Amino acid sequence: MEILTANDLKTKGISAINDDLLKNQEIIVSVHGKSKYILMDMDRYNYLRECELSAAVVESIKEYQSGDFINESVDEHIRRIKNEL
Repeated sequence: MEILTANDLKTKGISAINDDLLKNQEIIVSVHGKSKYILMDMDRYNYLRECELSAAVVESIKEYQSGDFINESVDEHIRRIKNEL
């Protein structure tokens, strides 16, 4: 993964990001020598979000199939959540 320093980002601007994203799907931005941020294009971001949502659906299906859920009204749900806080 490419590392872009905050100083390079400051001096070269968006062109530094564009150049690096042509070679890599993600770029690490380092600040004072420490990895701080990840940059990626919107297509990559949307792909990762889809993966995250797909994993959540699979997990929900497994929980439903195993009976690991609560069947309650909206009011009951809100009361239960407030009591858990």
